[in-house]
Amino acid sequence: MAAQPSTAQETEWPKGHYPLPEEGNIIGEADTFIVKNYEDTLIDIARRHNLGYQEIVRANPEVSIWVPGVGTEVTIPGRFILPNVERTGVVINIAELRLYYYPDVKTGETPRVETYPIGIGREGFDTPLGVTETTMNIKNPAWYPPESVKREAEARGETAPSVVPPGPDNPLGDHAIILGFDGYLIHGTNQPDGIGMRASRGCIRMLPKDIESIFDRIPPGTQVNIINQPIKIGWEGGQPLIQAFPPLGEEEHSMTALTETMTRLNQYNVDNVNLDYEQLSDVLSLSNGLITPLHPKQEQEPQRHSPEEKAIKGIYEDLVLTSSQRS
Repeated sequence: MAAQPSTAQETEWPKGHYPLPEEGNIIGEADTFIVKNYEDTLIDIARRHNLGYQEIVRANPEVSIWVPGVGTEVTIPGRFILPNVERTGVVINIAELRLYYYPDVKTGETPRVETYPIGIGREGFDTPLGVTETTMNIKNPAWYPPESVKREAEARGETAPSVVPPGPDNPLGDHAIILGFDGYLIHGTNQPDGIGMRASRGCIRMLPKDIESIFDRIPPGTQVNIINQPIKIGWEGGQPLIQAFPPLGEEEHSMTALTETMTRLNQYNVDNVNLDYEQLSDVLSLSNGLITPLHPKQEQEPQRHSPEEKAIKGIYEDLVLTSSQRS
């Protein structure tokens, strides 16, 4: 059993650093923030709370991005379900636009996880998936524009530089961690507004302060697992939880994603609770990144259902029957 951190130790941890839960897979706390400065944008608030652009916008769809307004209550989605993979090295969930780092700890230290918002490859420049490792850490890197940048510059009637030296014009920022995937890096940025968005050419961007904080603590050879998990399942005190994000490149989650999520829920549902499949469908449709508890289905009077709802209901009931037969 993991040692519990002392209160003093916890208060010294930076934002985004959490003790690994002894049970379950939930970290962090959701919160609200009352805007006190009329100059604050939603992006400013996101950075102060370890969040990216899409995270803060999805959680506050009715709030103005540029002028939230003094007195406005802003939801801070600071609670996370850990990705369903081995907790080692660096885990990057591209669907979530978030990086998780599981540092090695010494004997007696509290096992922990650190998590940071990131930017990833835009459409047509997808960030690759799979397991690789870090190969080299470079401080004040030079940037050599790839052929795609040169072609785009040529189409505009311009000439791309052969190299961009370290400095404020360098899109890699001041720190770069080279990955085993040829041509891909985890790096800083001179355009921090792109953190929490699909804005890069495939590399993983971090806020300058964030990559600086991990740069010297991630040695070459550290495992990096890049995954795509738009739907995460948690379980806390017998309560099933869902955290859903929009699937990359798709308008909405498919029926297959819904049925696979039902199957995974039933694997953990040892008490065979009759979960509300319609609520699950609503959560996936919304996909706002907020952790949502799934409730038992309430018995109601028979009512008419659309063909799609009947199909979902039939699939769900088949899954529940299959699960009960296995137990």
